[in-house]
Amino acid sequence: MAPARDRALRAALAAVGALSVAVAVVGVFVPVLPTVPLLLLAAACFARSSERLHRWLLGHPRLGPVVRAYRDGAVPRRARRAAIAVIWVSIGLSSLVVPLVWVRALMFGIAVAVTVYLVRLPTRED
Repeated sequence: MAPARDRALRAALAAVGALSVAVAVVGVFVPVLPTVPLLLLAAACFARSSERLHRWLLGHPRLGPVVRAYRDGAVPRRARRAAIAVIWVSIGLSSLVVPLVWVRALMFGIAVAVTVYLVRLPTRED
């Protein structure tokens, strides 16, 4: 992707990318926040705004492999299994604390949707 020519647009894209990375990192610990889509958004924003930030994200030891694997078209099986397990354990435990039935139903609906999405992704061996 070619960098944007407009300086203001590059700054806005870099800011959106940085915010996306920050929320994605929080999403590692909070199961409702979508980590991978936010990292992909950050990668796209950085690709258009800053080659340095884009290289940093792709080279990051924890965040980079997720983006590179998705870009290359496959996710490691172990990562997919771990993600599905974390989703179901965290949603299951959270549902024990949430008193509203409709919120629990929404949480389980999200868990089902994310699980279906993850199962449909192409995988590669670890």
